[in-house]
Amino acid sequence: MSHHDVESTSLLSKQDSAKQELAKQESARLPFKWAAFFAAQALLSVAAGAFGAHALTDMLDSKALGWWHTASQYLMYHALAGLVVVALSAYLSSTKIILLLLSVGNILFAGSLYVMALTGYTILGAVTPLGGLCYLIAWGLLVLHLWRASRRQYNPRP
Repeated sequence: MSHHDVESTSLLSKQDSAKQELAKQESARLPFKWAAFFAAQALLSVAAGAFGAHALTDMLDSKALGWWHTASQYLMYHALAGLVVVALSAYLSSTKIILLLLSVGNILFAGSLYVMALTGYTILGAVTPLGGLCYLIAWGLLVLHLWRASRRQYNPRP
C-alpha cells in the first residue's frame, strides 16, 4: 500500500468518524425537538380552548362547541402524553413510533374536530376515529414498551 493510499484511507476514516459524531449529536438533540413539538401542541391546545370559550361561543352552536372542546382536551392530553414518552425515551428501547402515532392522532382526531366545528362538514367525522385509533395504538405500544422495560435490569440508554 502506498503512502498516498494510507493518507486517503486515513482521511476517509476521519470523515466517517466526523459523520458518526455529527449523527450522534443530532440523535442526542432529537428528544428535545420532539419535546418542543409536543409543547407547541400543548400551547395550541390552550390557545384553541381559550379561543373557543371566548370568541366562538356566539358563533357556533352547542354541538360544534362540544366538538371544539373535545378537540382541545384530547390535543392537550396527547401533547402531555408525548412529553411523558419523550421523558421516558432514555429508558425505553424505541419511542419514535409512539411519538409519531400521538402526533398523527392529534392531527386526525383534534384537527378533524376543529375543522368540523368551524365548517360544519360532518363528513370529517369519519376521520376522527382514525385519530382515535392512532391514540389507542400509541397507548398500547407504550404499555408494551413499559412492560418490557420493567422486566429487564435498569440500564438507561446512553
